[in-house]
Amino acid sequence: MTAVAALTVDLSLPAIPAMVVALGTDLSRGQQIVGIFMAGMAVGQIPAGLFSDRLGRMPALYAGMALFVIAATLAAIATDIDLLLAARFAQGIGAASAIVLSRAIVRDVASGKDAARLMSLMTMIFTAAPVVAPTLGALLVAQWGWRAPFVVIALCGYLMIAAIRSNLVETHQPKVIEHPVRQLLSSFREFFSYRQSIFGLLLLILPPAGYLSIIAVSAALTVEIYGYSIQAYGLIFACAGLSILAGSAANRVLVMRFDQLHLIGLGVAFIFASSAQLAVVAWLGTAPFWWVWFSVCIFMFTIAILMSNATVIALDPLPRIAGVASSIIGTLQNVSGACGALLGATIYDGSVRNAVIIMAAVGIATTVIFLMRPLIAPGELVHHPDELARD
Repeated sequence: MTAVAALTVDLSLPAIPAMVVALGTDLSRGQQIVGIFMAGMAVGQIPAGLFSDRLGRMPALYAGMALFVIAATLAAIATDIDLLLAARFAQGIGAASAIVLSRAIVRDVASGKDAARLMSLMTMIFTAAPVVAPTLGALLVAQWGWRAPFVVIALCGYLMIAAIRSNLVETHQPKVIEHPVRQLLSSFREFFSYRQSIFGLLLLILPPAGYLSIIAVSAALTVEIYGYSIQAYGLIFACAGLSILAGSAANRVLVMRFDQLHLIGLGVAFIFASSAQLAVVAWLGTAPFWWVWFSVCIFMFTIAILMSNATVIALDPLPRIAGVASSIIGTLQNVSGACGALLGATIYDGSVRNAVIIMAAVGIATTVIFLMRPLIAPGELVHHPDELARD
């Protein structure tokens, strides 16, 4: 469930050039299959979270994945770009349920260290998908044409429904206590009444703007500025993904020895080390490529540690509204990431300075938020380990 969105985006990327030719459109229009899918995910997360809190995780999952596979099937057989884009938007709405509810189900069945280990595993899976999917998508296009990745995405959706039916059970006691709008508003009030949840949310929404800003310009940075080949760029980009995998693996070990706040502090120390170096690079205006990308990889390594544990502390006080709480986190992360990517692409002018400045600023801002914890969320962290789903 965690990987479904990343697979849907990254598996389809290699199909875009051939798809544009086959459907008689232009590259700009064809590239919208990514943005329109992300827009659908942003729209779908809050309804998915509310629906799951009111009626249960399983009905929300089945509804979301049913919409996903129907839309994926339409995308695979689409004969014009407008139908394909409409299908991708619907796919995004459906995929939102998988993303939101994967976090909510973890909160239903685990708290504290156990939840942090599960979140780390989810981060590893989420990261592995973008590393593998583009290569697989390219092989599918070369062998069977541009529709092949879309067919595989649809098949993955059908397999996901079968896996949900075979392996998951309901983990949440539904609560239909008031009108949906009033319940949504009361859930928002409950979320923002916990300073701990606000602190976790602030730590979660800034990093996506940083790493997506560098992803948006990574090809230009690597190929245009430093002169590496496209083939080398693929390997260089994979290093960033492997850094997140390494951070996730380290977090799964460390979480059994240290609490979430200590690990967040460790993550912030790494992110500051990365962003401080990138700030120096931006001030100098140039730097050796190994220094720039080493700093980026430190940032990515940090993401796995920081975000897994920050998600746990944000959700821990909220067992009754884990669905809406997860959707708030996901929606704001999507907005932040989209803004970072758009701003990064907008300000990029062929200089190293503008390529790294957003990641540097985001890392420093995240450090400041952590240092302000005594003002934002003073006292001990709140856990509700007894309020878990039972068989």
